[in-house]
Amino acid sequence: MAHHLANEIPTRLLMWRRVRQYAVPPSMIDTATARRAVGDWAGACAAARVDVDVDLRAVAVRHGTGPAARIRADLRRLAPDLLRWHMPRVAPDGRLRPGLTLALARYGEPGAVPLSLVVQTPPAWADAGQRMSLAVWEGSGNDVPGRSPRVHPHPHPDRRFRLDLHRHLWDAERAGDLARRCGADGPPPAAPSERLGASLPRDGSWAVARWAAEAESLLRSEGLPPRGAFTVRLGAGRRAVYELVAPDDNHAPALGPLREPLPPQEAAALPVLPEAAARALPDLELLRAGLIAAERLHPLVAGALAGSVPAAPPVASGVFHEPGDPHRVECRGEVHRIALRDGVLSAVDHDPVTLRREELLVALGGPALPCLRAIDGVHRSPEALPAVRERLGHGDVAGALDVVVGLLGPGAVLRDGPLREELVSAAARRVDHGLFRAGLVPEHPAAGARAGAAGAGDARGTRSAEADHRPRLDRRAPLSMRRKRNGVSRPRVGLPVALPVF
Repeated sequence: MAHHLANEIPTRLLMWRRVRQYAVPPSMIDTATARRAVGDWAGACAAARVDVDVDLRAVAVRHGTGPAARIRADLRRLAPDLLRWHMPRVAPDGRLRPGLTLALARYGEPGAVPLSLVVQTPPAWADAGQRMSLAVWEGSGNDVPGRSPRVHPHPHPDRRFRLDLHRHLWDAERAGDLARRCGADGPPPAAPSERLGASLPRDGSWAVARWAAEAESLLRSEGLPPRGAFTVRLGAGRRAVYELVAPDDNHAPALGPLREPLPPQEAAALPVLPEAAARALPDLELLRAGLIAAERLHPLVAGALAGSVPAAPPVASGVFHEPGDPHRVECRGEVHRIALRDGVLSAVDHDPVTLRREELLVALGGPALPCLRAIDGVHRSPEALPAVRERLGHGDVAGALDVVVGLLGPGAVLRDGPLREELVSAAARRVDHGLFRAGLVPEHPAAGARAGAAGAGDARGTRSAEADHRPRLDRRAPLSMRRKRNGVSRPRVGLPVALPVF
């Protein structure tokens, strides 16, 4: 019997369980896999909502046919649905980490500024649809002919979030290495030395036992000796420095404390252990905690972890179960049915004449039948609204509409209420993403409001009517922006702006 209770499950595992349920739906995996199986890597990317901004002909002209051929080979091996499965995410919603440029492969000598195949996520204000884009990073130059006019907020590949050393997280041909790289197969690795003391994190989400081997691979990729110092980011404002030590090159390196503290500037210049190596695999944690069944995992992940994790008793997952058809409602002392008829949710135990009379009575301000009240409640705020919100938040519009159609029928007309607001808001935010992709709005629309207001100090009374007036933040604004605007420690420079009250 599972010993986990709902209040004992770590918050991060609850987040990852929702991510595994909604972020990469089975329909996406099936379609992307089918396209990849016939060699259509572009079709697989389209199915996984990955935009391709890679011009192989331009790469061949600027860098030669060799790098272009290697990039083409990696695109054919890319499983975009597997990449989406393993992409970094942010709490509490588990959405893709916004404004990120993540290296998938590097083409060049270690230590140099290489040509890189990268995946980019849009900024938080334009993340509707949770789309990603593939691109080729060619250094810091921005004057390359043919470059897209879209400006990414962080075009340089991130040092902490990178997958070029973890091809098994996106390369379909290397997916079988997952069990070995995450420590799921074989005996548990030896615990790190006790000399490290309290500097090691005690949270179970850190794969401390794998840090030595992963750090050795990191140092080699940077063109450095395999024995040296590196850093691990342990949280906001927390960065630990460790060292790989060994008697000679014939012995496996071990994690050890740094002999002497380094100045902050030198510590910041050290290689950073990638997040994929520093953290434990979420799927492994979920399996060991009994929070997910193996068949609910991505097929490539489930195949790699098959047999390496003992079966754990399942925990009540709280997964939404769609209500049956028909529904049961107590109406006028009897139990009536509400079911889909002719594509619309209807009260089947009332004749059409009675329903038209009752609807007219409601329009004139009279009380509604319990059956009609139940139908109206399902249209405005159904029990499945959290499931619809989760799917829309992760970009699965088709899945959200399937839930709505299953509840209300294909011929239903949405009424004003939370359900309609969620669908309208999702459509509006997709327009923002389209503007970002087209390069028409390279930054958040509210970013230039203060600059515009600086030259209009004599027109404060008409600022609300100006086109460049900074809009009031509401619940559709990104969480990071709301925290920045409402935080006590936010910068106080520039013109004073009245904070909105929520």
